[in-house]
Formats: sequence, structure tokens, C-alpha cells
Amino acid sequence: MFDKIDNLNSQTRVLIAVLLALAFFVPYSYFYQPQVAENNETQQTATREMQNVVTTNAPNQVAQNIVKAPTQNSTIIATIESANFTYKIDRLGRITEVNLKAEKYQKDSVALSLFPEDVANANNPKILEIRFSDSLLNQQAFNTPYSANLNSLTIQDKPQSITLVQELDNVKVEKILTFYPNGYYEAQINIPQNYTYFVSPGMRPSVENDAYVFKGVIVKESDNTITTIEDGDAQGQKNYANASIIAAVDRYYATLFFSNNNTLNTTILSNPSENPMPFISANGELKLEGYIGPKDYRLLESINPNLTDVVEYGVITFFAKPLFLLLDKLYDLCGNWGWAIILLTLIVRVVLYPLTYKGMVSMQKLKDLAPKMKELQQKYKGEPQKLQAHMMELYKKHGANPMGGCLPLLLQMPVFFAIYRVLFNAIELKGADWLLWITDLSVMDPYFILPILMGGTMYLQQHLTPTAFNDPIQAKIFKFLPLIFTIFFITFPSGLVLYWFVNNIFSIIQQLLINKALERKKAREIAEHKHKDKDD
Repeated sequence: MFDKIDNLNSQTRVLIAVLLALAFFVPYSYFYQPQVAENNETQQTATREMQNVVTTNAPNQVAQNIVKAPTQNSTIIATIESANFTYKIDRLGRITEVNLKAEKYQKDSVALSLFPEDVANANNPKILEIRFSDSLLNQQAFNTPYSANLNSLTIQDKPQSITLVQELDNVKVEKILTFYPNGYYEAQINIPQNYTYFVSPGMRPSVENDAYVFKGVIVKESDNTITTIEDGDAQGQKNYANASIIAAVDRYYATLFFSNNNTLNTTILSNPSENPMPFISANGELKLEGYIGPKDYRLLESINPNLTDVVEYGVITFFAKPLFLLLDKLYDLCGNWGWAIILLTLIVRVVLYPLTYKGMVSMQKLKDLAPKMKELQQKYKGEPQKLQAHMMELYKKHGANPMGGCLPLLLQMPVFFAIYRVLFNAIELKGADWLLWITDLSVMDPYFILPILMGGTMYLQQHLTPTAFNDPIQAKIFKFLPLIFTIFFITFPSGLVLYWFVNNIFSIIQQLLINKALERKKAREIAEHKHKDKDD
């Protein structure tokens, strides 16, 4: 869960920035990584047939030994068209091409390909690819083309079906595929009993390949445990009996199988790059439900509420998911994702105001005590134990807590990270505009206006916030924080920068109110003290 300091991806960069702002005087050497690639150590025992296919005829070995000519195997036998997508099925009965047509997903006005051709990874399983446990039968299956009852299919308002047939020596393989307009599909696979085989939902989409986003496989087990296996972390074989979801995902897109009855006996294998290869095992007739497309929360929920777990935010999912649902409700209210982010920021600031107030009061007390602290340091120089004792006595006398200013801010960090994860992973922000120059909240501000405004408001907030630094190095670091934040946030999604900028605005307003409240309180104390002196 932690990574070395030299592995500075965007998620670690934002953590560094927050740590510098909230607790920059605390030394650190490791930084948090939200992606979780840990597998459940308690795994279901694989059946003997499963073990045989992995050890003696592993799917990746089959691919290496048999699929020698990916260009030949990529011959298209059927095309499925809808207003939202284009699927292409190759001669081995696999969905090998998926193109999303919606304008928000397009790149350079061209439909987005979820699986760009990659010759280096041609041996990875494709969507609905079947591999048999019997090595001879498997070899024959990879050399025998399917036939289709239709070479093209157009989906409009209603689902449409296509039948694929493969005639092997002693086995007839039949796939009846029913496609819906929203990316959902059903697959009826008819194979005689006593033939163990494996079906894959395909490797993950290859669109978002940045190093700092989660890419890999998600398994939802029968006890609702969510297990993630990240690219580069798959080793050997992992089995999950009776799973409800097996999904291969990148930041925004997914290809998956799901079951309402937890009937997916899942096997995750590792390819030469240690990337997870997902399969489910079966024997005889098999009915599957699947989905290919964007991880749009409402779309997934409309297909099956269970699928919303595919939108995964790492270890902080339990908190980030409710925040997204709140953001989604705010979008319903105002009809714009940018204004929804601003409303969410306002709500967060109001909820956290008591913590902020306590922190600012404590920091003000520490600032007032700074001259006396310097006197103690001069008086007890070279006597750390006496200095510590007198410092604690000074804190106690004036009701100051050295951690009082830092702790409330540190407690806010889960909120900041949850919002960061939500805004960074929400495909709903793709193509969403705000004001004049922001046309896509999921990408960086093309004119750097928001990052500069964010840095400027942070600089202003610094001058309004009471500080009490005894270490000149800490004071210098603090002064450079606005510049550091600006540089870090230049390439961040504009939706995330918008949140931070608006958060700074509300922080400035809160700081002004708190400063005035503290001034009034201090004036009352002085007046009461003078009144007491007169009475004496």
C-alpha cells in the first residue's frame, strides 16, 4: 500500500501537497497509493480439473502454443452496430473490437476503441473466448473457425441475437449472443457435458494507460468482499468460487461477467507481464450476463445495482462512494457537474467548520505564546528536559494544545482524499463543461487559469492564517506551498482543481470570520481584565 518516494505519480503528488499543507513539519518517507492490489489470502480450493488446466494446459500456454497468427485469427465474421457502440466478432467467436460512438468518449472526433490492436499482447484472452481443459481439443478449437447466422446486426430499441457455431471433431460449440443498446449482453453457451472449459470476459480495456490509475481485475466474492488484482501484481493462479462479478477495468471502462446467484467460479491467471487474465470455469451448458463499456454509475445501476461496485475507489471506497452519490444528487439539482462540485465543496466546508474553528483557535493561541516560547528556549538552551517541562506548563496555563492546530486538519484528510478519488475516477465528468473555457472537467485546464487561481487563493489564505513557526526552514517551506501546489495541479483534471480552488475561497471566508470572532473574544477579555483591575 505504500511506495517509495521516488515513485512520484499523480496520486502521491497530491498526497505530498496535502501533507505539506497540513503537517509539513512531520518527517515522512513513504506515501499512500490508493490502488489496492492485494488478493484475499483465503482462497477456495480449486477442483482437480481446474488445477490440471492451469498446470498442464494453462490458457496462456495454449495461447502461446496455438495462436501463432493473430492477424489470421482476427478475421471478422460479424459486426454488431448500435447508436452507442460497434462490436466485431472474429473467426474464433470472440469480441475483439469495441468502439464507443458517444461524443463524450470520442478522441479527435473518432469513435473510441477500447481494445486497440496490440500485437505484443495478441495471446491475451478476448471477450467470450473459450479455452478447453483438454489440450488436443483446445488446439483444434483454436484452429477451427466459427460460422455465424448473420454477418451484421443492427440494434435499435430492442435487443437482437446472433448465433455462432463451431464444429469440432466430437464437439459442437454454440454461442447464442443477445445484445442490448446499453452495452449489456446475454450469452448462452451450449457445449456437451463432460467437457470442462473456461470463458473469459476479456482483458481490461486499454484506454487509460497512465501509471497512476488502477488497471486490472476486480472480483466480488459471494461474501461481498471486493478483491482487486492490479496489472503487474498477478502471480500464479487465484481461484474465487461462487463470485458475483468478475470485471477487467481501467480508470473509466470495463468488460465483465456478473451473476445474481453467485455462480461464477473464477480463475485469475498471470500472463508473462504478470497482468491478470480472468476466466470462469464451466462444464456443459452455461448462461452468462455481461457488460462492455464505460463505468457510468447510473448506467451500471440500471443494468444491475450490484455492478456499481465496479466503480472502485481503493481503500477509501466506503467513504468515497457516498460522496459521489451526494455529488450525483447535487448534479440532479443544478444540472451541471461544475456547479455540483461547488455545492459539494460548500457542504463539506459547513460540515467541517467545527473542526476548522477549533484548529484555528488553537493556532492563534500558539501564535500568541510564540514570544514566551522563544524566551523559554533561550533560558533553557542545552537543557531539553527542563525546556520540555516548562513548555508543557506554559501550554497548560494558557489552555493551548501543541497538536490542537494540526490534529483537526489531519482528521480532514480522509475527506480530501475521498473527494480526490471521486473526482479523479468519475467518468461522468468526461465531456462535462463549466463556464466558458472549461469544456471537459475530466482533463486539465487548457489555459491553466484554475491552477493559477488556486495558487493565488492559497497564497492569500496563508496570510490570513495564524502561524507560529520556531523553525525558519519550516516557515520557508510554508511560503513556497502555493507555488508547489500550483505546479502539482497544473496537469490535474480541472474538476479536481475546481474543487480545491473553491475550497480555498470558502476557507478564506471562514478564516476572515474566525479572525473577527477571535478579535472580538480577545477584546472582551481585555475589557474584562481592565474592569477587574478597576474593581481591585
